[in-house]
Amino acid sequence: MKEEVIYAVEKVQNAFDRLQEAVNRAEDDLDRDGVIQRFEFTFELFWKTLRIFLEYEGFQCSSPRSCIKEAAKRGYLEDAELVLDMLEDRNRSSHIYNESTAQELFERIRENYVTIFKKNLSMIRQYLD
Repeated sequence: MKEEVIYAVEKVQNAFDRLQEAVNRAEDDLDRDGVIQRFEFTFELFWKTLRIFLEYEGFQCSSPRSCIKEAAKRGYLEDAELVLDMLEDRNRSSHIYNESTAQELFERIRENYVTIFKKNLSMIRQYLD
């Protein structure tokens, strides 16, 4: 079971690395849209990794919201409120039709979400060591 958690962490780490690379290189609207898609993908892997990790630790959750709350409750997740904001942005991102909303989301990804992913992935790896 630990191997499954390690594999999940590696997958989300790879997705995060690609997200961070895209954020650092974004120069135009097309790049911004690519960052938003990478964010969506990374977030999906992130919450599913939380679910696998929580199951490994003996706790159950089924939805992104319940997994985030359970991980925070157990001390496995920092900045849970911001992670819940990430969930809301992920849910809204598939419905972005205007430039200003897309730009606002891009800014949140760049200014906040990259740091939150990095911090929480590091925490999960520490628990596994």
